[in-house]
Amino acid sequence: MAARKPTLSVLLVALWAATLSATPALALEYRSIAEDAVILYDAPSLKSNRLFVAGRHLPVEVVVTLEAWVKVRDSSGELTWVEKKYLSDQRYVIVTAPAAQVRAAPDPASKLLFEAERDVVLEFVETLTGWVRVRHPDGIGGFVKASEVWGR
Repeated sequence: MAARKPTLSVLLVALWAATLSATPALALEYRSIAEDAVILYDAPSLKSNRLFVAGRHLPVEVVVTLEAWVKVRDSSGELTWVEKKYLSDQRYVIVTAPAAQVRAAPDPASKLLFEAERDVVLEFVETLTGWVRVRHPDGIGGFVKASEVWGR
C-alpha cells in the first residue's frame, strides 16, 4: 500500500505546532523614569509633540528600543517615546487598585503594615506567586497582591 501524502492543512498545523514549541516566552521589560521631570513625546524626536511630563520613578514597560529613544507604555496603556538616557534599570510599581494593602508576609491574614492609595509608586523588590514584595519611600517594606499594582 502506498503512503499517503500529507494535506496542506496537516502541514500547516505541524509547522504551527513546531513554531510554538520553539518560541521562548517573551518576558516583559520594565524600567522607571530616572529624573524628576522627563518629557514624553509622540515620536522619537525632540521636534515631535510633547505629550506630558513624567515624574521620577514612574514605572514604564519597554515596547521598542532605538538608539537614543525608547517607546514605552504606562499603567494606563498610553504609548509614548522617551529619551533612553532618562530611563533607569531600578524597578518600581504603581498602585492600580483604589487602595493596596501592604502586609508583613505574602498572606492576606498577615499584619497590615500600611495602605497605599491609587497611583502611589513603590519600589519593586521581587515577585512571588500572587504577591509582590515592595518598599515604600519611607523604608517600610512588605507584600502587596500582584493584582493591585502594575509594573512587575
